[in-house]
Amino acid sequence: MTKMQLFLKGLVKENPTFVLMLGMCPTLGTTTSAINGFGMGVATMAVLVLSNMAISLVKNIIPDKVRIPSFIVIIASFVTVVQLVMQAYVPDLYAVLGVFIPLIVVNCIILGRAEAFACKNGVIDSALDGLGIGIGFTLSLTIIGAVREFLGALTIFGMKFDFMNSDGALIFILAPGAFLVLGYLLAIFNKYKKQ
Repeated sequence: MTKMQLFLKGLVKENPTFVLMLGMCPTLGTTTSAINGFGMGVATMAVLVLSNMAISLVKNIIPDKVRIPSFIVIIASFVTVVQLVMQAYVPDLYAVLGVFIPLIVVNCIILGRAEAFACKNGVIDSALDGLGIGIGFTLSLTIIGAVREFLGALTIFGMKFDFMNSDGALIFILAPGAFLVLGYLLAIFNKYKKQ
């Protein structure tokens, strides 16, 4: 597999949201707007790339008995760094995402990529895998957030669209809207992925 194929597989073929159905908690919980989805995706991508690289570097010195706990400690360290950076530089976004940022530690995408890929491959390949999966996750969350925001508030990234003096359908901002939008986007994505 070439480096480009390794990177691109996370966008479509192994998209964590629309194909692998991983990371559903942040997908459903944080995508009330496009900016929230984008912020969560970028935070997760940063942790994914950095933890993949670190795990691929130390994979040979970690005993098998403590492999998973060691991965969690590495991931938690990077989550703490990302959390502090967000608190310092984007406090409004950090306040909105709140509890979902620390939950990146147990996100199945990150631990799954550490176990399935980073502990078996080199640093560059692991970084490319993390970047591809991370961008795929970020795009998925941003798209879901944009659709929910548009249908629920008639805005995208805060820009207002005015259609016949309507305010949108509140259900799309609420929890049921997350399931509705995700279901329809899953159907659309998988229909076009097969073609």
